[in-house]
Amino acid sequence: MSFRLNGVGLTHANGFTALKNVSLQAEKGERIALIGPSGAGKTSLLSVLGTALTPTEGLAEILDFDQNFWTGSAIRSLRARIGTVHQSPPIPGRQRVVTAILAGKLGQWPAWKSLASLFYPLDIPGARAALERVDLADKLFARCDQLSGGQLQRVGIARVLYQQPELILADEPVSALDPTLALATIRLLIAEAAARGATLIASLHAVDLAIGNFSRIVGVKAGRIAFDLPASEVTVPLLHDLYASEGDELPVQAHEPHFLSQTAANETATRTACC
Repeated sequence: MSFRLNGVGLTHANGFTALKNVSLQAEKGERIALIGPSGAGKTSLLSVLGTALTPTEGLAEILDFDQNFWTGSAIRSLRARIGTVHQSPPIPGRQRVVTAILAGKLGQWPAWKSLASLFYPLDIPGARAALERVDLADKLFARCDQLSGGQLQRVGIARVLYQQPELILADEPVSALDPTLALATIRLLIAEAAARGATLIASLHAVDLAIGNFSRIVGVKAGRIAFDLPASEVTVPLLHDLYASEGDELPVQAHEPHFLSQTAANETATRTACC
């Protein structure tokens, strides 16, 4: 088991409830897309999975550690096995790209090596190889504040590729990329997870990007799990109900959302077979 959430709730100190009675689990190696409107709770859900936030209700078990043991050296060890790709990577602007990449393994290295690497990069070939996979090898020694938003997102992805975690959490990882590069990047993350048997959970704004590349789709709405289905069973009416608060248009990456017609065809075929 990669993770298990049982009746998880999350209420912030200001009284806002971000998650309500969430039960979700994934086997090791699964690749799951989270979709849903803005403010639905997707980022909060990923934060719980990454141990950045502790549930205020229910129980979370991540990589065989339940939340009662998220303390001290145990939590540091657990976090070293989890890699997170942020929508806006929390990377200091003055930091060099090579240092930002190598930071992916700070939790795995002994203290002396982590400290030494802050002064002189100890694995330049490894950092360069990770950057090559996201087409940024020429930015190895650039300062992070010299990069565009899309380039910085790819640096964050390269850092996770270098880290090689067991659980990859991606929160809107391609929001600053054009459609072609976004598709290539999502496929890169999927290929990385598949090659190592890692679990990948990605929150995506564009529903066509999610349904076209992930076999399991989890819809999140108002802090709850609205549905958890194979991509082939996600229908157009289901999507419109999920995004009802955002109007009639579904958020898609493609200019011609072919996936919608294919999804509608799947729905028709299913209805015909059942009736």
